[in-house]
Amino acid sequence: LLRRVGADLVHGPVYVVPLATSLPAVVTVHDLSFLRFPHFFRPANRLYLSLFTRLSVRRARRVLAVSFHTAKETERLLGIRGAKLRVVYHGVDPVFRPLPPEEVAAFRIRQELPEQFVLYVGTLEPRKNLVRLVQALARFPETDRPFLVLAGARGWCDEEIFATVERLNLGDRVLFPGYVPNEELPLWYNAARVFAYPSLYEGFGMPVLEALACGTPVLTSETSSLPEAAGDGALLVDPNDVGAIADGLHRLLTDQVLRETLRERGLAHAARFSWARTALETVALYREALAEGGER
Repeated sequence: LLRRVGADLVHGPVYVVPLATSLPAVVTVHDLSFLRFPHFFRPANRLYLSLFTRLSVRRARRVLAVSFHTAKETERLLGIRGAKLRVVYHGVDPVFRPLPPEEVAAFRIRQELPEQFVLYVGTLEPRKNLVRLVQALARFPETDRPFLVLAGARGWCDEEIFATVERLNLGDRVLFPGYVPNEELPLWYNAARVFAYPSLYEGFGMPVLEALACGTPVLTSETSSLPEAAGDGALLVDPNDVGAIADGLHRLLTDQVLRETLRERGLAHAARFSWARTALETVALYREALAEGGER
């Protein structure tokens, strides 16, 4: 296929490039969770990613990391360094923006959502730290306990999430709407009182940036790449500390001055990320890769 279309270069946007071609290659590394948290992956997936990511980054002339954190991990765990390794941030789609209140109110009614709730968006899986998020919800007094909406498809090893909800008798406060279509995401972010993303490890943290672009106050982790995604526009907490998560949620739900401050900062921070910039930086690295002689 590459020969048929007359390709000059091949880009593997998700970890892997074709190994059988002699074309110059560029590969994007999103995170190295399969090396850092192998127990969170099915054996076949872990083996595939571990083997072919290593082969691909060695073969490529340029390796694109989606954050400085991922670049450091790529250097430490895969031995890629120097000019070959570059950071190219993701962008934020313009659809993620503050929406008219009447449109958001109508969406809440259609989805039968409570007036105020804490939102998480993403796959339900261990790395997202949702068990501790549910435990943090249980720390609230019953009379002040917010609703928690865990929106996303069921993933792997997610049984403990549902078991924790049942054990803590939170079935009336934790809602599972399932997979959310991409076109509805801006409405979900806008409808939430707080967006919570206490993940244990991320390569970039796109949902954090999307929520900030919608003007929604965000609580996220102080670890991995999430401080890069959040900038100064979110409340950062220790994801291993249930009490810190609970306290952070309480502050974001009740402190109006903090909410407004973070909203303004978050909107300004998110505005710095655009797909146009991502494209320009990526094309520049294509040119660098093509300019280098010989095979890698």
